[in-house]
Order: sequence, then structure tokens, then C-alpha cells
Amino acid sequence: MPSEQHVSWDEIESMITDVSKKISKLPRKFPSITTLSRGGLVPSRLIADTLGIEKILVDKRKISSDSLFVDDIFDTGDTFEKIIPKVDNPSKLIFVTLFARRGKKYPKQLIYSKKTKNDAYVIFPWDKLEFERTKN
Repeated sequence: MPSEQHVSWDEIESMITDVSKKISKLPRKFPSITTLSRGGLVPSRLIADTLGIEKILVDKRKISSDSLFVDDIFDTGDTFEKIIPKVDNPSKLIFVTLFARRGKKYPKQLIYSKKTKNDAYVIFPWDKLEFERTKN
């Protein structure tokens, strides 16, 4: 079994501040955040609160490129590949994650706070119980 990297709430708050600063430097504002109902929900809420974004859209069939897309980690790239066909203008999409898996090729529109240290499975506070349940 691969090693584990547990992430604390303090680390999450630091990463939220980091990505929010990066988003704020972009030449555009976002009226909403779009996310998936699992890993991206908590970071989306924290980023929305930090940036003053009122609307969070979850599990949409169509995604506006005016909406910021948020997930917890850019790992295999599967989530990005699944959502990009749903975006009205893929070249304008901004994809935000807390972590980016070291050694992967990142899309140009990816904003992240940190690269993973290694290939360890990243365990966020919000998926700790799910991880423990599936580990047994």
C-alpha cells in the first residue's frame, strides 16, 4: 500500500490563502465556483468565503468558463479530462486545486498551492473517515 500524507486544517487554511491570492491576481473576477460533490466541496466553500463568491455550483452538466472550477487535488488528471468537454470555452477555464501531484503534466489553466511530496495518498480532513473505511 502506498504511503499516506495527512493534511491538517492549518495546512488547508494556508493553502486556501495561497490559491486565493493567486486567483485575486488574475485579470478577471468569477461570479461562481463550480465543483464536484466529493473532494472539491470543502475547498470550494473556503475559497468562496475568502474571495466573496456567493454561488457554488455542484455536479453541473454544463460548466461556464466564467466560473472558477475547484477540486482538492490534481492527481491523475482524470477529473480535468472529464470536465473539460462540459466547459463552454475550455481555453478560458481556470482549474484550482490545493495540491498538484508531483511529476504530472499540468494543464496551463491549473492554479495550485503545493506539489505533493511524493506518491503518497493525500488524506484531507474531510475524507479521513472514508479513507479509514475503505482501507479495511
